[in-house]
Amino acid sequence: MAEQRGTQTFTSSSDQRKSVPVVTVESFYNSHAEKLQMKLEGPRVGFHRKIREPTINRPGLALSGFYTYFAEKRVQVLGAAENSYLKSLPSRLRIRRFRKLCERKIPCLVISRGFHLAPELLSVTAETEIAVFRTPMITMKFINAATIALEMDFSPTVTEFGSMVDILGVGVLIRGASGIGKSECVLGLIERGYSLVADDVTRVTSVEGRELMATAPELTRNHMEVRGIGIIDVAKVFGIGSIRVEKRLDLVVTLKDWHEVDEVDRIGLDREFYEILGLPVPHVTIPVRPGRDMARLIEVAAMDEKLKGLGQNSAADFNTRLLGLMERPPSVASNTSGMPGKGAG
Repeated sequence: MAEQRGTQTFTSSSDQRKSVPVVTVESFYNSHAEKLQMKLEGPRVGFHRKIREPTINRPGLALSGFYTYFAEKRVQVLGAAENSYLKSLPSRLRIRRFRKLCERKIPCLVISRGFHLAPELLSVTAETEIAVFRTPMITMKFINAATIALEMDFSPTVTEFGSMVDILGVGVLIRGASGIGKSECVLGLIERGYSLVADDVTRVTSVEGRELMATAPELTRNHMEVRGIGIIDVAKVFGIGSIRVEKRLDLVVTLKDWHEVDEVDRIGLDREFYEILGLPVPHVTIPVRPGRDMARLIEVAAMDEKLKGLGQNSAADFNTRLLGLMERPPSVASNTSGMPGKGAG
């Protein structure tokens, strides 16, 4: 007999606030200058320009005068080939070709391998208000690293009202109405040795449309609001191991008052999913009632989700055993259940 499967329910929250990323030259430089080893070459101009595509372009063909299909929305990188080509040109032609490039709506220029732009070309970038940066990185290494950084900058992001905790490597977003006890649950989990990612407000980013990464807003990072106590610095109170900057989102737990839950799932065969940025995340609803250890229940839910990720589904296994028991003859079934069979004793 085929295994009976439970139903799958998909829900999402109207509280999700999706933001459209706007990446400027200034934000790109401020966020990634250290990692990409970039330094400003020339005057600080053109920082307001927008980067409109999350990838890099090498303008070799453009410098030769060919602008068909020119990717002017991308960061432009001049490597050893482009620099050598510019140096091979007569002075007036070099300036004219370079000026034509800078008159396009390009965001900025990056000179790789530590090369310096010639003073007459720097004058052109100053006139056209295009920022120029220098990096000692090899051209292809810079392009790879910068593309990854830009992909993250351009990833869609939503704000979820809930707290995020890392439990045994499982990223758990704890949702619920105000005053339901989310902060108390988080404190209980931190005391058990788990790590806080975000309290009350969590920023969730879709990475390449395949997984969700969660973090806290910069202002509230490492802090919690506990009613009756106030704002606490979790790292100082519980130690540096009690915090984590970001974590993949693996499970959503919604806390609801016991009387607001219409039907409590007693087996767990039916699967619920919570949709964020078009991606389904396993979802569990836990009824809240006085005397229940909510932190312990969330911990068990995270452990169970980790087992499911390893291919172990307790509810499905129990259901299979139960169906197998029901198919057996009554005498065999009674013996299997632990009751004495005929003639026992």
